[in-house]
Amino acid sequence: MAVENNNLQVLNALDLAKTQLYHFTAIIIAGMGFFTDAYDLFSISLVTKLLGRLYYTKPDLLKPGTLPPAVAASVTGVALVGTLAGQLFFGWLGDKMGRKKVYGMTLVLMVVCSVASGLSLGHTPKGVMTTLCFFRFWLGFGIGGDYPLSATIMSEYANKKTRGAFIAAVFAMQGFGILFSGIVALITSAGFDHAYKSPTFQENAALSTVPQADYIWRIILMFGSLPAALTYYWRMKMPETARYTALVAKDAKRAAQDMERVLQVEIESEEAKIEQISRDESNQFGLFSWEFVRRHGLHLFGTCSTWFLLDIAFYSQNLFQKDVFSAVGWIPKAPTMNAVQEVYKIARAQTLIALCSTVPGYWFTVAFIDIIGRFAIQLMGFFFMTVFMFAIAIPYHHWTLEANRIGFIVMYSLTFFFANFGPNATTFVVPAEIFPARLRSTCHGISAAAGKAGAIVGAYGFLYAAQSKDPTKTVTGYPNDLIKNSLIVLGCINALGMLCTFCVPESKGKSLEEASQETISGEA
Repeated sequence: MAVENNNLQVLNALDLAKTQLYHFTAIIIAGMGFFTDAYDLFSISLVTKLLGRLYYTKPDLLKPGTLPPAVAASVTGVALVGTLAGQLFFGWLGDKMGRKKVYGMTLVLMVVCSVASGLSLGHTPKGVMTTLCFFRFWLGFGIGGDYPLSATIMSEYANKKTRGAFIAAVFAMQGFGILFSGIVALITSAGFDHAYKSPTFQENAALSTVPQADYIWRIILMFGSLPAALTYYWRMKMPETARYTALVAKDAKRAAQDMERVLQVEIESEEAKIEQISRDESNQFGLFSWEFVRRHGLHLFGTCSTWFLLDIAFYSQNLFQKDVFSAVGWIPKAPTMNAVQEVYKIARAQTLIALCSTVPGYWFTVAFIDIIGRFAIQLMGFFFMTVFMFAIAIPYHHWTLEANRIGFIVMYSLTFFFANFGPNATTFVVPAEIFPARLRSTCHGISAAAGKAGAIVGAYGFLYAAQSKDPTKTVTGYPNDLIKNSLIVLGCINALGMLCTFCVPESKGKSLEEASQETISGEA
């Protein structure tokens, strides 16, 4: 039977398949992992101020307790360190053992550690924070595995016409995860505030934090396990991707059978052709070979550098979001609220930003990625992020004035919008398309880990910069002049991201084998 592109029939069938139910099922199954990832990574910023009040308020203090800088950095950043390790480990494992086997492991780890982080116990504040950090590291490790596996599974299941939109849709579930974490925090804090009335810190410092508030952060953190647990059954029922089975495991028969079941069409197994491919020398090079450097070295540099630079900006912006809101008066001064009200106000601000800019940005990418392409969206996103960061940072004092606060929120929201209708989505999509099947999950894991290294620089770097050089004056939060200087630095980082985008090839409309320059025809 003559096969288009002289490609394997099973791969051709996937490339040319019409959009159907199994595509959407795959988006939901893979997307729920991302929903949980975002929920778990971002929900911590909603409760850090509460943790400070609960565990670090001293009786003689004139203002509510806050987490010491080192503790604050560990609680928010330790999951990112775990994520980086998980991306490298599970990315490599996904190419060795197969996408599906590893996919179940990451989910179990996420669910168990999500619940365990809410059960963090200890007799002292240090004990509670240590157990919380321990479980959040392993939670991050599981989340890390979800990045390369979700992207690779979706790219290998999708057809070539709408592949970008499908991978971006999986990633877009992150937006809903951030939104959901805000909503859960709003409902929980509103319920507790109604049930346990307490005065503000100014009125009565000792009674402003009710003992029951200790349940709030635990409920918020544990809730993240629910959506992931619900999809476990379907994750296990999903067949291994045909590209892994045929091109890496070299099992033509099983690949054809699996895809016959999924696509409901008859597919030849073509064992002879698989045999021919496996003998082809040009498809044997490993990750640490000159051939890889020659073919894909620049591409890997492009995907790693753009993701690294983007995440410095994206995560540091998200993590010091509440300090920015406090600086412009969008969240009232801490002493004017009780502990539960503070959680409510922070969650309200984050939910509004997610609803108005974060979520729409992701779905703009889904709508346009297969029309205008990955390269154009990434370049445009970095450009506008640079513009808006400078527009906020240079006249920063102007934005802190009462009359201009709404303008500030609009500008700040637009930087998030163009991060998501831009490099935050495309850096996830492209590495799942441009590398060969046997190295795809590994290379995506390396690119994603470079991104998390950027996130760690963003999370820890700015916190370190906020500290006074005088050891007696430890600062909590971020002073105004630091926020201004940070935003100028982030603007420059985004401009550098625009330059690195030129190292990344366009993969729109190509099959995965064309995009990754794999010779599947059996000809060298």
